[in-house]
Amino acid sequence: MPEDLHYLSLDEVARRLKARKLSSVEVTQAILGRIEKLDPRLKAYATLTAERALADAAHLDAETAAGTSRGPLHGVPIAVKDLCNTAGVATAAGMTIHRHHVPTKDATVVARLKAAGAVILGKLQMTEGAYGLHHPEITPPVNPWNAAYWPGVSSSGSGVATASGLCFASLGSDTGGSIRFPSTMNGLTGLKPTWGRVSRAGVFALAESLDHVGPMCRSARDAALVLGVIAGADPDDPTAVPLAVPDYAGSIDGGLKGRRLGIPANLIGVDSDSRRALDGAIAALQGAGAVPVDVVLPDFDEAALKWRELCGVEAALAHEATFPLRRDEYGAEFAALLDLGRGLSVLDLGRLLLLRARVKGEIDRLLASVDLLLVPVMGTAAWSIEAMAAAGRTAETVAARLRYTAPFDMSGHPTLTLPGGMTGDGVPVGIQIVGHAFDEAGILAAGHAFQQASDWHLKRPPL
Repeated sequence: MPEDLHYLSLDEVARRLKARKLSSVEVTQAILGRIEKLDPRLKAYATLTAERALADAAHLDAETAAGTSRGPLHGVPIAVKDLCNTAGVATAAGMTIHRHHVPTKDATVVARLKAAGAVILGKLQMTEGAYGLHHPEITPPVNPWNAAYWPGVSSSGSGVATASGLCFASLGSDTGGSIRFPSTMNGLTGLKPTWGRVSRAGVFALAESLDHVGPMCRSARDAALVLGVIAGADPDDPTAVPLAVPDYAGSIDGGLKGRRLGIPANLIGVDSDSRRALDGAIAALQGAGAVPVDVVLPDFDEAALKWRELCGVEAALAHEATFPLRRDEYGAEFAALLDLGRGLSVLDLGRLLLLRARVKGEIDRLLASVDLLLVPVMGTAAWSIEAMAAAGRTAETVAARLRYTAPFDMSGHPTLTLPGGMTGDGVPVGIQIVGHAFDEAGILAAGHAFQQASDWHLKRPPL
């Protein structure tokens, strides 16, 4: 067995499993051993289901021996964020109030992963209710590149585990940036699909009309494989659109020739590390055939500032059964969000809905002139925990961090986060490619072309 098995791509592991050069039990045992060694320090897993994973792996090996394959994930160990319901396994959504919640039915995305042959290793740690901070009683996951740095939220465990070789891919969710923040901070390829592309049935809500479920992987090709499994209409979620699911992995080599790449001329608050990553991406994507087009971004500041209110209203609905009735079991930050949402008037909500419609319209109008849009993930490329604490969590500082993420949750457009550089402290820096609604295939092809021309996605943390 290769020494660096844990860092093979999902695609490569699947091919070796299919060729019977590896068994799923061998691979699962290897990853479980790595989790046992590293996770006491990294804190990525909320719940590990080792016995169940090994039993599933043995069953899948028997299917392989009989000449049966369920598809490109057959026998591959992955993990899911702990807001995706898993039958018979606790799903806490980062909350002590739900630590004993054991669903009887899998979330649709989990059921689809299992049907495709994925081995589910367990549930990955996350912030309280998928908002901005971990519950005070829960130890946050540790950034494997540099423990002094933020791991990204809310899919913190998904980011840390996938970057550290504790799974070959993971699921995250994104309401204001929660796939993209941990992807950029951990050096991953994270896909926020178009809203409605992936079912949310059985996924604990933060704000239903803003929530997106998507893959967090180590390459665009791996993300394409996972998205192809979890995407599609679902009778349990009427908002999952009844569109055919493209062969994302089959079209990923489509290239960029002639595709218009929007380059914003009016970025604000972007530091030198983010700027350097963007410039490198422009050069690489242009070299792959993209045609740069200067564009002007809409003013996203109001949207980023008001995102918290919009999120708060829907979060208050999601927690109506337990908040404020059990307020003492909530962390102060999350409780403040729910209080905010409950305190807004009907007129306040009306203004928020009008703002959201405007933001979506402005993004649609911008994308009408280009095929793809390149933006930072964050203006400050990588936040240290100390710097984040010093900045505080005022409405303005949070909005500044959400400037290039939250508007695309409000509009529902798909985005792909890619590692595009490193800071002087050796922490990854991400870039973000935005696409037209339901053009995940286009942004994945762009991401793959970038990764064919660069090696940032091949760098690994110094564990």
